[in-house]
Amino acid sequence: MKSKLIGEITFSGSVSNAKEDIAKFIDESNKDLLKRGAPEGLGASVISHNVIDNKLELNIEGKQIRAHEGLIRVKKAISAALGKKYRVGPRSIEIKDYKIEIELEKEPKDAAKIKIPFIETITFEGKKVTITFSNIGEDYIANNYIDRIISLLKEKVDAQYYEGKGEHWEQLWRSPEKKMAWNKDPTEEMLKRNWLKQGPTKGKWFFRPEITKIFRTMEKIAVEEVLLPLGFQEVIEPHHDAFEILIKTGHLEGLPMELYYVCEPKTRDPVEWEYFRDYIKIKKEVPYDELMKLLSPPNASICYAQCPVIYWSFQGVTLPDASLPILVFDRAANSNRYESGGRHGIERVDEFHRIEPVYIGTKEQLLSIREKLIERYKYVFNEILDLEWRMAWVTPFYMAQAGKTGIEENSDTKVKGTIDFEAYMPYRGKRENSEWLEFQNLSIVGDKYTKAFNIKAQKSELWSGCSGIGLERWTAAFLAQKGLDYSEWPKRFREYIGSMPKGITFL
Repeated sequence: MKSKLIGEITFSGSVSNAKEDIAKFIDESNKDLLKRGAPEGLGASVISHNVIDNKLELNIEGKQIRAHEGLIRVKKAISAALGKKYRVGPRSIEIKDYKIEIELEKEPKDAAKIKIPFIETITFEGKKVTITFSNIGEDYIANNYIDRIISLLKEKVDAQYYEGKGEHWEQLWRSPEKKMAWNKDPTEEMLKRNWLKQGPTKGKWFFRPEITKIFRTMEKIAVEEVLLPLGFQEVIEPHHDAFEILIKTGHLEGLPMELYYVCEPKTRDPVEWEYFRDYIKIKKEVPYDELMKLLSPPNASICYAQCPVIYWSFQGVTLPDASLPILVFDRAANSNRYESGGRHGIERVDEFHRIEPVYIGTKEQLLSIREKLIERYKYVFNEILDLEWRMAWVTPFYMAQAGKTGIEENSDTKVKGTIDFEAYMPYRGKRENSEWLEFQNLSIVGDKYTKAFNIKAQKSELWSGCSGIGLERWTAAFLAQKGLDYSEWPKRFREYIGSMPKGITFL
């Protein structure tokens, strides 16, 4: 990497009478300060400088020590060099022009598609990329914006190699084939029986007594047969995720197009809302332009997944080693994801109901928890629901959220990563060439979230994981294989559900 900038340091007073001492300081800095920590020939250097009243203009070049890092070093050190004698100190820095040349590992497949905000220009020549900035302040350096921009650039180049590749999928286990009760789409059949009704907004359902009873039974099975036997404790979290949380988890940068956003009213003053209310009274329709004037900008999203807020609840705490692992679950917050054109049945919707177990502990503890969860899931899916299903090692959800495919580095050890549980859906076609439904997953994410939220233990390094249990997905898989006839359902499931409600009759 090569970098070159023209910048200036503004002092609290004129430094015109300090030109000789400044020149001496810069000469010494070029020999020592700007070379520290870098191999010979890879440090930074002040190529030229100029003093004008209370400003010191600098032309700095750098390699391993980037030019902007050199500028910060000069600002910090020059205070000691001039302060006592001249009674002045540096107040701020500004970079007028900055050029950075980076050698990439891969040549972009389509350089024209790579767009980066906050930069002046970007040009590619094979694996070499040159980016320029103009008139940037100290916040770009202090807040690490430049390094993040460089990382984003590399990420976008890498993404062009991910595009077009299928997600990683490696089968780990498969159940024996089971006899299917039918080959119909359960959602379509439930609509005919009035078990459910399409909701008033996109991707939502109104669930009537019959399907609700099945949902609650699935929930009971998950809690009583999987979570409670392993020591999970229930929590209740709020339904809104603040932006600061979603920035830390990566959801806001990875999946902003899938979130439902929350706007607060600017005021509760009835006078401010009078025209809006009168308009509706007269026209019986919403004046959207007027409404937008009365709303604050979004500051949160409706729950996308429960785990972000669970991690936030542990932010900044130190956990005693004796309390590990932490095992909690939430089932109160409904999940909302904008599916756009991807909606189908009860299994692919915008609003759905999940139980989210989260586990925090040492690497060894999490590997043990994963095996215990798999054992409990196998028991439920084999002995109670009697499903035909399989497990696969897949692209981790946190990579998929960033638009990546593939798997974690060193994933051959199968430590960090995601396991999908997939069910055969007979209405989609033959087992060999139809798409199975991912109806359950289980992940270990390493220290990604414990670091993001500064969750610590007394001595141990903490990892975390989660295993979202989707009630719609469990139900869709079960009904696709077992049908809607109560008498055909597995005995163990009938013992759990008891009698079915009589439902509601319509004329």
